[in-house]
This record gives sequence, structure tokens and C-alpha cells, in this order.
Amino acid sequence: MSNKIEEQRRISINELPIEIPDFTSTYEPKDSIIKKWIINWILDAVSKNQIKENDILPHKKDISDYLGVSIGTVQNAIRYVEDEGYLKSKQKLGTMISNSSNPLKHNIKLTSKREKAILAIKKAIIQKEYKIGKPIPSTRKMSEFLGISQNTARLAYEYLCSVGILESMQMRGNDSNWYLKTIPNISGKEVKQIENMAADTLVYKLTNELKVYLSENYIIGDKIPSQEELANKLNVSVKTIHDCIKQLNKESIVISRRGRYGSILAQNPLSPAFEPLKESSIFAKAEDAAFYNYQKIETQLVNLINKNYKPGDKLPSIKDLARKYEVSTNTIRKALVSLEQDGFITFGRGRFGGTFVIEKPEGTEKQSYQWLSINPNYI
Repeated sequence: MSNKIEEQRRISINELPIEIPDFTSTYEPKDSIIKKWIINWILDAVSKNQIKENDILPHKKDISDYLGVSIGTVQNAIRYVEDEGYLKSKQKLGTMISNSSNPLKHNIKLTSKREKAILAIKKAIIQKEYKIGKPIPSTRKMSEFLGISQNTARLAYEYLCSVGILESMQMRGNDSNWYLKTIPNISGKEVKQIENMAADTLVYKLTNELKVYLSENYIIGDKIPSQEELANKLNVSVKTIHDCIKQLNKESIVISRRGRYGSILAQNPLSPAFEPLKESSIFAKAEDAAFYNYQKIETQLVNLINKNYKPGDKLPSIKDLARKYEVSTNTIRKALVSLEQDGFITFGRGRFGGTFVIEKPEGTEKQSYQWLSINPNYI
């Protein structure tokens, strides 16, 4: 194994194309532009024998400096390229050139994740009766609704754009407003094909392995190892373990808390008949608490717009809204950006700038325990 690692070569940053992407000539997201740039470079360099399978990419920091973008943007682009089958990441080694000619490699991740997301989004469009020419939820909102990663939702949205179902407009940074162009059709064959797909993604497999491991080594109420410890034990990335723990939280097998409280085994993973551990923490789950404040404000802003404003009207300034709701301007800004991503408002610059209503969102008066950082089950 050590000999194999020694043979692997890290690609120099100087081997990347001299001509870098022009991010100012298009409204396309930077990570999407970089994805295409990387794929084109890999195809060209492999054909010329300049790089080969298992060569390691330059460090992400070096690539971000080379392109003049953030590390997060490079990370997103690399994930997209991985989903296309041209790259693969290995724990403690790095991101390597993959054998993109292997169709199985391309299909395992792409088919099981993106294709299911595509079908789920099609169903959501039909069931919720979204209107042609109107905005649909942002990738963030859709990922929360479907329980998938935002990257997977973005990949699915981009595919639906490529086949004429969606249209991407009005870019803001790396975000986009997505509009419905045509109503999708779902064939019976397509539904059956997706339903029969083997759920053999890495996360699915590791989640099952983790269930066995937890069942054999821990009892209900025990604190399980940290995600880093589990990643080292199972020889996978921390990100993969994080996704596994999220799935175990959804199945109520573990209860994850913030900080030093960690994750607690709530029920035997292999004995679902066991009664789950009762809620014992006054604190809400970490993933729920993270968004409470600005989502509460977002809901209040939706109600404010519906009651007092119409399309074309200008909203109060961020400072005025912050004073009105007694929160920070940053919280107001986050809530407004979310509404902009969903296509309900737009920002204007200059002397006649401000925040303007494009379309009235569906209002909601729901505000109860869900907005507290306290666990309502405990109360």
C-alpha cells in the first residue's frame, strides 16, 4: 500500500491551463464555470498523457488563489466534477483523477443521488402546481424540503435547465433564481426505474455499517464517538460520517446535540421495536437551532409583505427592519437574501435603490415552539 501511495504524483499548480475562466462574461455560477473548466482540462491533459488516473490535484487553496475565488467555490466545483465521475476523493490522500471511462463509477453516485433528486423535484413541481414563468424554491429550500444536500439539488436543477424544464435567471454571487419553463412529465417507466435503483451509495452503505457497529458496541443512552473518530475508524471522510449521522438522526436512532453534548444513542439500530430514548435535553437539535432566528424573521417579513405591500413597492431599509423586529441587521439581511433567492424580492443599487417586492409570497402565521432554541419535546 505504501508503495502505491509513493507512486502517486501531486499535480503542480503550473500544470493547470494558463487561460483561466472569465467570471464576468456570464451570469452562470462560478462553481459551475470552474466545473466545466476542470473537466475540459482533465479530458485534454489525459488525452495528451500529461496526467493520469490517481494523480492528485493541487491543494484547493492553491487552486482558489490561482483562479481568484474562494476555497468554498473551488470545493463546490470539485464536488460537481466528482459527481460527473472525473475525480475521486480519498481520506488523507486528497482529490485524484478518476477513470471517467468507467460507466459504473459515473452512475453509482450520480444516478442514485442526482437522478432521484430530479424525480423528486419533478413530483414537487406537479404536486404543488407551480406555474410556468414563476419562481420555484431555491436549491437551499428544496434541499431542506427533500432532505438532500444543496449540491445535489443544484445538480438536479442544472439538469432540469438543460432539458428545458427550468430556467436560471438573475444571478447573485453563486446563487440563482430558478423559474419554471415547462411542466415536467413523469413516465411510469421512469418512476419504476428510480424506485428499483439499488440504494448503494457510500452514505447508504456506511450508515448500515454504522448501525451494526453501534449496536455491537453501545447501549441506549451512551454517547457515541465523535464524527472524526468514526471517520478514522471506518476509513472515510468526516463529511460522509456527517451525512450518516444526519440519516441516523432522521431515523431517531441517535440524538445529536450541540457542543460537548455530542450524539447519544437513542435506540438499538438493529432492534427498531425497542422504545427510543426519551428526549432528555432542554436544548433543541443542532441542525434545528442553527436557523431559528433568521427563519423566524423571514416568516415575519413574509407576513409583513403580504399584509402591507404589493409588487413594485419598496420595503423599509434593513436598519429600520432591524429596529422593528429588535434583531441585528445581519439577521435581516440573511432573511431578505433568502426571500430574494426564492424570487419574491429584488435589490436595487444607487440613488433609487432599495429592496423591492417582485411577487407576494404565501404568508404563514406559524410561530410557536419551532422558533425556540429549546427542545419542545423536553418542555
